[in-house]
Amino acid sequence: MSDQDAPRGPRRDTPLPPKQDIPLGTPLQPKKKGLTRSQKRTLSQGAQYAVFVAAVIAFAVSADWARLKNQFAQVDIAEQMFPDVITMALKNTVLYTLSGFAVGLVLGMVMALMRLSSVGPYRWFAGVYIEIFRGLPALLIFIFIGVAVPLAFPGTQIPGGTYGKVALALGLVAAAYMAETIRAGIQAVPRGQLEAARSLGFSPARAMISIIIPQAFRIILPPLTNELVLLFKDSSLVLFLGVTLEERELSKYGRDLASTTANSTPILVAGLCYLLVTIPLGFVVRRMEAKAQEAVK
Repeated sequence: MSDQDAPRGPRRDTPLPPKQDIPLGTPLQPKKKGLTRSQKRTLSQGAQYAVFVAAVIAFAVSADWARLKNQFAQVDIAEQMFPDVITMALKNTVLYTLSGFAVGLVLGMVMALMRLSSVGPYRWFAGVYIEIFRGLPALLIFIFIGVAVPLAFPGTQIPGGTYGKVALALGLVAAAYMAETIRAGIQAVPRGQLEAARSLGFSPARAMISIIIPQAFRIILPPLTNELVLLFKDSSLVLFLGVTLEERELSKYGRDLASTTANSTPILVAGLCYLLVTIPLGFVVRRMEAKAQEAVK
């Protein structure tokens, strides 16, 4: 290798840059950092609150409150609804709901046990029933009870008149949902509970009734109460069965008075009566769910 091909090192005569001495005590320049995750979350929440408040203010400013009051808040019309809206309409709504819930609970328990049965036809029948009545709207069930049953069985009267028809219609709808809820609750009970009961001499039926089902109901009580709230609202479909003036529930009573007075105040009062029942029930459901979560922890 020749002298020209040899690597050249730095020239010794090239002066090195002078070192800069940093005086002692001089603060170092900190590096710039972005926003932390908590700061970003705070800014995002603040922006959401601002948008929500702006939307509320825009609604409050643009709404014609005078017209709304004239159409929905006539005090004299609301006063005419009492006490019938409580003693008749609300009472009938509660009776329809409770009767439908009772029928749905009993039928749902039967369907849940059939779904868990080792007998194939029982499981198939329960499965078909649950899928059909969960898939059909409740309105069609009411129409079927009110129209199809009298045509299919002439002269047949459902016991209880309108109350019996409503109980049957609501019960058929509720049973399909309750069956799955009850089945899930039974399966949530540890298998060892049934084995312990059998080791003590309990028969399978007695162990299910005395040991398993009580524990399952403690688990499924919140969803069953939620189903009661849904039935309370579905009772408004009773109008498709044809009711007398004394058998009207809240929504039917409110609509009839609204058409008579040409004002929507009765509908608003009926809605408030619904809330008198649904809000306390919703609070009970949340409390039971909170207690259930605490028990699990």
